[in-house]
Amino acid sequence: MSSLFLLKTIGLFIATAIAEIVGCYLPYLWLKEGYSVWLLIPAAVSLALFAYLLTFHPAESGRIYAAYGGIYVLTAIVWLRIIDKSPLSSFDLIGTAFVLTGMGIIVYGWR
Repeated sequence: MSSLFLLKTIGLFIATAIAEIVGCYLPYLWLKEGYSVWLLIPAAVSLALFAYLLTFHPAESGRIYAAYGGIYVLTAIVWLRIIDKSPLSSFDLIGTAFVLTGMGIIVYGWR
């Protein structure tokens, strides 16, 4: 696997994760924080983008979802720290490391 292919795949995973998180975060703002119901429109667009981006991933869908799950967890932890401004615990970091290790086993172990 070339380094460029790996970088493109990781970038695609990150873009997919951000689209999913934004698509879920905007309804949360409407329901829990009292923001405008109009946030549901960009939320729907973001979730549609998420589904569309999944079609670009270069392997079987089950393996892609498993690998994507690791990147999603990492992105969610970064979101927690940057957007929600919540300090990360050692459990957050250790758990993320375990998830990413599992993702690596799935991605590299199938060959």
